[in-house]
Amino acid sequence: MTGATTLHDVLPEEKASWVPMIAIALGQAIMSFNVASLPVALGGMVESFRVPPTTVATGIVAYGMLVAGFVMLGAKLVQRYGALRVFRIAVVVFCISQVMMTFSPNATVMITAQALCGAAGAVIVPALVALIAENYHGSQQATALGALGSARAGAGVAAFLIGGVLGTYIGWRPVFGILIAVSALVFVLSFRLKPDHGRPDVRIDVVGVILTAAAIVLISFGFNNLNRWGLGLARPAAPFSLLGLSPAPVMIVVGIVLGQAFLMWTRRREAAGQTPLLPLEVLDSPQERAAVYAMFAVVALEAALNFSVPLYIQIVQGRTPLATAVAMLPFNLTVFFSAMFIVQFYERFTPRQIGRFGFILCTVALLWLAFVVRNDWSAIPVLVGLVIFGIGQGSLVTLVFNVLVTASPKELAGDVGSLRGTTNNLASAVGTAVAGALLVGLLSSAVMRRITENPLLPAEIQSQVNLDSITFVSNDRLESVIAQTTATPEQKAEALRVNMEARLQALKIGLLVMAGLALLMILPAGRLPNYRPGEIPEP
Repeated sequence: MTGATTLHDVLPEEKASWVPMIAIALGQAIMSFNVASLPVALGGMVESFRVPPTTVATGIVAYGMLVAGFVMLGAKLVQRYGALRVFRIAVVVFCISQVMMTFSPNATVMITAQALCGAAGAVIVPALVALIAENYHGSQQATALGALGSARAGAGVAAFLIGGVLGTYIGWRPVFGILIAVSALVFVLSFRLKPDHGRPDVRIDVVGVILTAAAIVLISFGFNNLNRWGLGLARPAAPFSLLGLSPAPVMIVVGIVLGQAFLMWTRRREAAGQTPLLPLEVLDSPQERAAVYAMFAVVALEAALNFSVPLYIQIVQGRTPLATAVAMLPFNLTVFFSAMFIVQFYERFTPRQIGRFGFILCTVALLWLAFVVRNDWSAIPVLVGLVIFGIGQGSLVTLVFNVLVTASPKELAGDVGSLRGTTNNLASAVGTAVAGALLVGLLSSAVMRRITENPLLPAEIQSQVNLDSITFVSNDRLESVIAQTTATPEQKAEALRVNMEARLQALKIGLLVMAGLALLMILPAGRLPNYRPGEIPEP
């Protein structure tokens, strides 16, 4: 046995300082805090700018689309100019966007600020992964990736609580003012990170940027407007129609076609020996593709649940954003701790075992919620279901991300980060939109059926209610609508009862559908790596 071999076997792995990880985790936290604060600040911004909620929501859309559409370009900038240099510039741009948010005099400045924030996020997302790969290795890298997932969940918890308290007692502007100080702190702490060197030989694929950005923007925009513009035939709210068809599904189809065109263009570019926008090497194995499918599914399920809970608490029950934050606190805290501590099980279980178990937990939790949910989200059985789902969701997000990072060379870490950013933002948009379309569709069909079959609600009463625009409304709002009809007190009470039962039924069926999707995702989870660290991989 040689001396070198003996030293390699005996000496423990050199541990790096965790101080640089503070800058990386806070870099993730400021992005997550910003996007999670927007829904909480919605009411305050509507009042400040005197615009409809849809105008304010454009800022949320602008952020998500720019991150998802240009994060692959951000990865190339990270590779060409160096992760640390690009990260610092992006943090400065983010800080400027938060100054604009805090002091925005109108909605136009606010939307511009969120677009600028999204542009910074498109660079920060891949830079964070590249910085972890540069600063940490081995078991420390797995822990750092878990901390990145925990930072995302923790920032969401903080945004709900801080945004709810400040928005209720002071106003929405200080919520974003906090991010000015935190982003400045991130910039200072970035000087504790290891400097890396860019690769000037990396070329940026302009055609690839156009194809992928157009595909993601069309898919996101299409899914986000399924409810408003129509799932099939165009609704009156649609900006235009294509032979009577809604533009939303057409956008989705065109976006998918452009996505396929991007893959074909990338293969052609790689065959010619040119630098692609996204190296297909990060997706060339069944394990890596399974990890992407699993990541998309679990983020989409999380987005669907995050849409369903505030919808029911704020719109149906008419409670405050702070009440929503309290109701979601067990879920968010569970995701936070699960994402951090799941790495402790990597030595005992394979990614395939953890992946299957995670989706089984999500399935059980959603089934449980479908059967126990009533009219109070704070009930103990509901909280148990949210905690179980949080364990599965937090574990899966960290696991599949770790599979992607460890399966690719360090120089492709930025590309893995861009793939994660694209997948997360696209899945979040799709999950929210599908949940909305599903729940509203279920509600409409249930209300129509119950009213048609109800002898207490004759046709003359039905004709006075606009059954073409049924959606989730509070009991107070529903009572005000029914009060404008010629219905008797008994008929008004019956209409209110029908709507309340239909709302709960729609929510329960929606949760059952989500459970079915989680159960189906056990299949791709079975393609994840089936070996632990240090073991010989499968052929």
